[in-house]
Amino acid sequence: MPYDIDAAEDWLDDWTASVSAQAERAAELSRRVAALTGTAESRDGSIKVTVGSSGQVESLELTGQPELARRVMDVMRDAQAQLAGRVAGQVEQTVGSDTETGRAVIHSFESRFPERTGDPEPDDGR
Repeated sequence: MPYDIDAAEDWLDDWTASVSAQAERAAELSRRVAALTGTAESRDGSIKVTVGSSGQVESLELTGQPELARRVMDVMRDAQAQLAGRVAGQVEQTVGSDTETGRAVIHSFESRFPERTGDPEPDDGR
């Protein structure tokens, strides 16, 4: 049975183009989803929350209490940064931070939950 090299090359070219096109669509989907946010508001309009594509709180608005909203966001970001640090510790203990998987996991958390550089939440003695 003779082999048709040209047909095989054509099939391989078509398959490669199909895989490449699928990869481009997947990358585009990833970019679009990463840019999405969702916003909800309480019935009385006193609370408004916006979340990013991973569900992280991007903003919090409390009508008449902007300072409280800012403090809640600050404390939440501190907790998220602590989580990123704890994840890095677990990565080090399991797969190692010098592995491709370890670097990817650490980067994912550190990019979403960076360490805050501003003033820490003041202790008001309560």
